[in-house]
Amino acid sequence: MKKLILSSFTLVLITTATCFAQQKHELDIRLRAIDVVPQESATIGVIGGGVKIDNTVVPELDFTYFFANNFSAELILATTRHTVSTTSSNLSAIGGSTSANVPLGKKWLLPPTLTLQYHLPTTGIIKPYIGTGVNYTFFYSGDPGPVVNSVSYKNHFGFATQLGTDINLDKKFFLNIDVKKIWLKTNVTVNAANLTPASSPELAPVLANIPASVKINPWVIGFGVGYRIK
Repeated sequence: MKKLILSSFTLVLITTATCFAQQKHELDIRLRAIDVVPQESATIGVIGGGVKIDNTVVPELDFTYFFANNFSAELILATTRHTVSTTSSNLSAIGGSTSANVPLGKKWLLPPTLTLQYHLPTTGIIKPYIGTGVNYTFFYSGDPGPVVNSVSYKNHFGFATQLGTDINLDKKFFLNIDVKKIWLKTNVTVNAANLTPASSPELAPVLANIPASVKINPWVIGFGVGYRIK
Protein backbone atom coordinates (compact mmCIF):
# COMPACT_ATOMS: atom_id res chain seq x y z
CA MET A 1 0.00 0.00 0.00
CA LYS A 2 2.82 2.40 0.89
CA LYS A 3 4.47 1.70 -2.47
CA LEU A 4 1.17 2.35 -4.25
CA ILE A 5 0.68 5.68 -2.42
CA LEU A 6 4.29 6.69 -3.12
CA SER A 7 3.95 5.75 -6.80
CA SER A 8 0.68 7.68 -7.09
CA PHE A 9 2.16 10.74 -5.39
CA THR A 10 5.21 10.61 -7.68
CA LEU A 11 2.95 10.33 -10.72
CA VAL A 12 0.98 13.41 -9.60
CA LEU A 13 4.20 15.40 -9.13
CA ILE A 14 5.54 14.37 -12.55
CA THR A 15 2.22 15.13 -14.25
CA THR A 16 1.98 18.55 -12.53
CA ALA A 17 5.57 19.43 -13.38
CA THR A 18 5.05 18.36 -17.01
CA CYS A 19 1.84 20.38 -17.20
CA PHE A 20 3.54 23.54 -15.92
CA ALA A 21 6.56 22.98 -18.14
CA GLN A 22 4.25 23.05 -21.16
CA GLN A 23 2.73 26.39 -20.18
CA LYS A 24 3.73 29.60 -21.89
CA HIS A 25 5.20 31.59 -19.04
CA GLU A 26 4.55 35.29 -19.49
CA LEU A 27 5.11 38.60 -17.73
CA ASP A 28 2.72 41.52 -18.22
CA ILE A 29 3.68 45.03 -17.12
CA ARG A 30 0.92 47.61 -16.77
CA LEU A 31 0.85 51.33 -16.07
CA ARG A 32 -2.54 52.50 -14.85
CA ALA A 33 -4.18 55.65 -13.59
CA ILE A 34 -6.21 54.66 -10.53
CA ASP A 35 -8.96 56.46 -8.66
CA VAL A 36 -8.93 55.44 -4.99
CA VAL A 37 -12.40 55.92 -3.50
CA PRO A 38 -12.59 55.20 0.26
CA GLN A 39 -15.83 53.83 1.72
CA GLU A 40 -14.91 55.09 5.14
CA SER A 41 -16.45 54.67 8.59
CA ALA A 42 -15.09 55.04 12.12
CA THR A 43 -15.69 54.53 15.80
CA ILE A 44 -14.02 57.43 17.63
CA GLY A 45 -13.51 57.58 21.39
CA VAL A 46 -13.97 60.65 23.63
CA ILE A 47 -15.27 63.07 20.98
CA GLY A 48 -17.31 60.61 18.87
CA GLY A 49 -18.41 61.35 15.32
CA GLY A 50 -17.40 59.83 12.01
CA VAL A 51 -14.59 60.22 9.49
CA LYS A 52 -14.13 61.70 6.02
CA ILE A 53 -11.31 60.56 3.73
CA ASP A 54 -11.06 62.14 0.30
CA ASN A 55 -10.61 60.41 -3.07
CA THR A 56 -7.31 60.59 -4.90
CA VAL A 57 -6.07 59.78 -8.43
CA VAL A 58 -2.50 58.49 -8.80
CA PRO A 59 -0.37 56.42 -11.21
CA GLU A 60 0.07 52.73 -10.47
CA LEU A 61 2.54 50.13 -11.72
CA ASP A 62 1.82 46.42 -11.62
CA PHE A 63 3.46 43.19 -12.68
CA THR A 64 1.50 40.07 -13.64
CA TYR A 65 3.28 36.73 -13.99
CA PHE A 66 1.49 33.82 -15.67
CA PHE A 67 2.58 30.52 -14.13
CA ALA A 68 -0.07 28.59 -16.10
CA ASN A 69 -2.22 29.32 -19.15
CA ASN A 70 -5.12 30.84 -17.22
CA PHE A 71 -3.55 31.58 -13.83
CA SER A 72 -1.34 34.46 -12.80
CA ALA A 73 -0.10 36.40 -9.79
CA GLU A 74 -0.25 40.19 -9.82
CA LEU A 75 1.76 42.59 -7.63
CA ILE A 76 0.32 46.11 -7.47
CA LEU A 77 2.48 49.09 -6.50
CA ALA A 78 1.22 52.61 -5.84
CA THR A 79 1.23 55.25 -3.12
CA THR A 80 -1.58 57.67 -2.31
CA ARG A 81 -2.13 60.72 -0.13
CA HIS A 82 -5.47 61.44 1.51
CA THR A 83 -6.95 64.34 3.46
CA VAL A 84 -8.65 63.19 6.67
CA SER A 85 -11.12 64.83 9.06
CA THR A 86 -13.61 63.82 11.69
CA THR A 87 -17.29 64.61 11.13
CA SER A 88 -19.93 65.65 13.68
CA SER A 89 -17.59 65.31 16.67
CA ASN A 90 -18.64 66.60 20.08
CA LEU A 91 -16.15 69.24 21.29
CA SER A 92 -18.38 70.73 24.00
CA ALA A 93 -15.97 69.53 26.73
CA ILE A 94 -13.40 72.01 25.42
CA GLY A 95 -15.85 74.77 24.63
CA GLY A 96 -16.47 73.82 21.01
CA SER A 97 -19.44 72.72 18.93
CA THR A 98 -21.40 69.54 19.60
CA SER A 99 -21.17 68.72 15.88
CA ALA A 100 -17.74 69.77 14.66
CA ASN A 101 -15.59 68.62 11.75
CA VAL A 102 -11.98 68.41 12.90
CA PRO A 103 -9.27 68.46 10.19
CA LEU A 104 -6.63 65.81 10.81
CA GLY A 105 -4.27 66.75 8.00
CA LYS A 106 -2.96 64.48 5.25
CA LYS A 107 -1.47 61.00 5.30
CA TRP A 108 0.46 58.91 2.78
CA LEU A 109 -0.45 55.25 2.24
CA LEU A 110 1.70 52.59 0.58
CA PRO A 111 -0.60 49.59 -0.03
CA PRO A 112 1.25 46.83 -1.95
CA THR A 113 -1.31 44.21 -2.97
CA LEU A 114 -0.73 40.67 -4.24
CA THR A 115 -3.57 38.86 -6.01
CA LEU A 116 -4.03 35.44 -7.58
CA GLN A 117 -5.94 35.76 -10.86
CA TYR A 118 -7.95 33.44 -13.06
CA HIS A 119 -8.17 34.51 -16.72
CA LEU A 120 -11.16 33.25 -18.64
CA PRO A 121 -10.09 31.08 -21.63
CA THR A 122 -11.25 33.25 -24.53
CA THR A 123 -10.02 33.47 -28.12
CA GLY A 124 -10.99 37.10 -28.84
CA ILE A 125 -9.15 40.33 -28.11
CA ILE A 126 -11.00 40.82 -24.80
CA LYS A 127 -9.41 38.85 -21.94
CA PRO A 128 -11.45 39.12 -18.69
CA TYR A 129 -10.14 37.94 -15.32
CA ILE A 130 -11.07 37.78 -11.65
CA GLY A 131 -8.73 37.80 -8.67
CA THR A 132 -8.40 37.69 -4.92
CA GLY A 133 -5.50 38.35 -2.62
CA VAL A 134 -3.95 40.19 0.30
CA ASN A 135 -2.92 43.76 1.01
CA TYR A 136 -0.57 45.28 3.59
CA THR A 137 -0.83 49.03 3.99
CA PHE A 138 1.96 51.20 5.37
CA PHE A 139 0.97 54.63 6.72
CA TYR A 140 3.78 57.14 6.50
CA SER A 141 4.72 60.82 6.37
CA GLY A 142 2.00 63.45 6.09
CA ASP A 143 0.98 66.06 8.66
CA PRO A 144 -1.62 66.30 11.46
CA GLY A 145 -3.23 69.49 10.19
CA PRO A 146 -3.67 72.81 12.01
CA VAL A 147 -5.73 71.67 15.01
CA VAL A 148 -4.20 68.70 16.88
CA ASN A 149 -0.67 67.80 17.97
CA SER A 150 -0.31 64.51 16.11
CA VAL A 151 -2.16 61.62 14.48
CA SER A 152 -0.70 58.10 14.36
CA TYR A 153 -1.91 55.22 12.19
CA LYS A 154 -1.19 51.51 12.61
CA ASN A 155 -0.08 49.49 9.57
CA HIS A 156 -2.52 46.71 8.78
CA PHE A 157 -3.28 43.67 6.61
CA GLY A 158 -6.37 43.59 4.43
CA PHE A 159 -8.03 41.43 1.78
CA ALA A 160 -8.61 42.34 -1.85
CA THR A 161 -10.80 41.18 -4.72
CA GLN A 162 -10.68 42.33 -8.32
CA LEU A 163 -12.44 42.15 -11.65
CA GLY A 164 -10.88 43.35 -14.88
CA THR A 165 -10.09 42.78 -18.50
CA ASP A 166 -7.22 43.18 -20.92
CA ILE A 167 -8.03 44.36 -24.44
CA ASN A 168 -5.37 43.27 -26.91
CA LEU A 169 -4.09 45.86 -29.39
CA ASP A 170 -1.56 43.45 -30.86
CA LYS A 171 0.63 40.59 -29.62
CA LYS A 172 2.61 42.85 -27.28
CA PHE A 173 0.46 45.83 -26.28
CA PHE A 174 -2.96 45.92 -24.64
CA LEU A 175 -5.35 48.18 -22.75
CA ASN A 176 -6.54 47.34 -19.26
CA ILE A 177 -9.61 48.11 -17.16
CA ASP A 178 -9.53 46.96 -13.55
CA VAL A 179 -11.70 47.38 -10.43
CA LYS A 180 -10.57 46.28 -6.98
CA LYS A 181 -12.18 46.28 -3.57
CA ILE A 182 -9.79 46.35 -0.61
CA TRP A 183 -11.04 45.62 2.91
CA LEU A 184 -8.70 47.78 4.96
CA LYS A 185 -8.89 49.14 8.48
CA THR A 186 -6.48 50.82 10.86
CA ASN A 187 -6.27 51.87 14.50
CA VAL A 188 -5.66 55.60 14.91
CA THR A 189 -4.54 57.64 17.91
CA VAL A 190 -5.10 61.41 17.96
CA ASN A 191 -3.13 63.61 20.34
CA ALA A 192 -5.19 66.77 20.97
CA ALA A 193 -3.73 67.67 24.37
CA ASN A 194 -2.97 71.13 23.04
CA LEU A 195 -6.72 71.84 23.07
CA THR A 196 -7.01 71.31 26.83
CA PRO A 197 -8.78 74.29 28.47
CA ALA A 198 -6.76 75.99 31.21
CA SER A 199 -9.69 75.44 33.55
CA SER A 200 -9.75 71.66 32.99
CA PRO A 201 -6.17 70.31 33.17
CA GLU A 202 -7.55 66.86 34.03
CA LEU A 203 -8.63 66.54 30.37
CA ALA A 204 -5.05 66.66 29.07
CA PRO A 205 -4.31 62.90 29.37
CA VAL A 206 -7.70 62.08 27.85
CA LEU A 207 -7.24 64.40 24.88
CA ALA A 208 -3.68 63.17 24.37
CA ASN A 209 -4.91 59.67 23.60
CA ILE A 210 -8.13 59.76 21.56
CA PRO A 211 -8.54 56.29 19.99
CA ALA A 212 -10.34 55.53 16.76
CA SER A 213 -11.01 52.37 14.77
CA VAL A 214 -11.21 53.39 11.13
CA LYS A 215 -12.42 51.33 8.17
CA ILE A 216 -11.16 52.69 4.83
CA ASN A 217 -12.38 49.89 2.52
CA PRO A 218 -11.58 51.65 -0.77
CA TRP A 219 -12.68 50.92 -4.31
CA VAL A 220 -9.69 51.17 -6.67
CA ILE A 221 -10.75 51.88 -10.25
CA GLY A 222 -8.00 51.73 -12.86
CA PHE A 223 -7.46 52.23 -16.59
CA GLY A 224 -4.15 51.84 -18.34
CA VAL A 225 -1.88 50.23 -20.89
CA GLY A 226 0.23 47.10 -20.73
CA TYR A 227 3.19 45.39 -22.37
CA ARG A 228 3.50 41.61 -22.67
CA ILE A 229 6.82 39.77 -22.38
CA LYS A 230 6.85 36.09 -23.41
